[in-house]
Formats: sequence, C-alpha cells, structure tokens
Amino acid sequence: MSSRMTQAQLSDLYDAGNQWAEDDDFFLAFANERPNSRVLDLGCGTGRMTLALAANGHAVVGIDPTTGSLAAARRKPGAEGVTWIDGTSAEIPPNARFDVAIMTAHVAQAINHDGDWSRTLADVNRALVPGGRLAFDSRDPAAKAWERWTPAKTRRLHTLSGGSVVETWMESTLSSEGLVTLTEHRVLNGSSGEMEISVLAFRTEDQLRRDLNRAGFTVDHLYGGWRRENVGCGQGELIAIAHKPTLS
Repeated sequence: MSSRMTQAQLSDLYDAGNQWAEDDDFFLAFANERPNSRVLDLGCGTGRMTLALAANGHAVVGIDPTTGSLAAARRKPGAEGVTWIDGTSAEIPPNARFDVAIMTAHVAQAINHDGDWSRTLADVNRALVPGGRLAFDSRDPAAKAWERWTPAKTRRLHTLSGGSVVETWMESTLSSEGLVTLTEHRVLNGSSGEMEISVLAFRTEDQLRRDLNRAGFTVDHLYGGWRRENVGCGQGELIAIAHKPTLS
C-alpha cells in the first residue's frame, strides 16, 4: 500500500519511536575499542548511530537502501562528516577498507532472503581489513518476540516535529520457514490510515555461527543481551561479534 505520510514524516516517526538506548551504547562502545577507526554502518537508517560514530572521531560510511531515511540523515547536524551511500552492501566502494563494520537495530533480520544475507556477509568481509571486526544484532527466535507484536501490546501515540500525531500498532504472523511477517499500522491525525508490511528472518545461534563462518569470519562471541549476558539470559538477543582473520 502506498504511504499517505511523506518520507520526511516517516523518518520523523522512526526517530520518535527509536531513541538512543542500551543497544546504541553497546555498538558505540564496540567501535570505540579501536579509536579513530574507519567504520562501515550498514543499514544506517536515519543516522542516529552513524552520526554518533563520527562525533567520536571515526571516519564513517553510512549505507542504507531507503532514500527517505538517508535524506533525513543528511539533514542532521554533523552529517557533513559522514559519507552517505544509497543502497545495500553491493554499493560498498570497491576500494574502501574498514576496521569496523556494524549492522544495528536488527537490520540483519530485514535481509530476509538467505542468498542476500550470504552476499551481505561476504561483501562486508571483503571490505574489512585483516583483523577487522563485525558486530550486529538479531532477535533470538527462542524468545519469540513476535508473540508480543500484537495491537494490544504495541499501540502507541507519537507526536512528530511538525505537530502531527500518529497512532501506531503492530501485528505479526510466523511462517514455517522461520520468517515473521510484520504489519505496522499507522493513523495520521486520527483519519489517514495506512500500513506497511515487512518480512523478518529469525535465525538461530547455530545458523548465525554457520553463516559467519561460511563468509570467512571467525566468531568471537554471541551474547544474549546488551550487558554481554549468555545467550538465553539477556533480553532475547543474539548479538554477534566476529572478525576477519589476519593473513598467515
């Protein structure tokens, strides 16, 4: 369904519903373990993390396939200090080399086709220097987050910067292939209704380990929460930390 909200309003809505949180602290601290790094923020969205990385002294490239999100990112203070690229991992500049790569906000799950996911990991591996590090988050299917994505549990009101009010709620359906169809409903100013449908991949810990190994990564850790809890003991996350092996 075509959106009745403008791209700017959709980006504003995303920012209103996604404020800086514990996961952002985790990824920023991860990048800061290597000061003044060359960082790839793949699936950077409206640039919350990307701009924080640049403000912390890193040379950052932010890539995202959603034109409206990147347009919003480019309007924010400090945006001139980031290289912004429209697209997916296929648009990583061929000669670019990074010390660190991140995929935040469960963007890994939005890459729902196994072939696309494999290509993404391979593209990131090629772009990292030997010893370069990758971190991303994915929801643990054992935690069954989709069971909480119901209208009763997700209904929210958001006030946009221009004063418009948007009511949102979600509903989801689990398929037998480990995919979840998520429908987000939006009502603008009490009258204009629309919905957006997305498909998210819920990969197990074993799947993520296998996919990373096949792409040439060595898995260092898989955490279950933002305080580095063991899998199954955190917030229902699978937070992967891996590196590209150094040359022998």
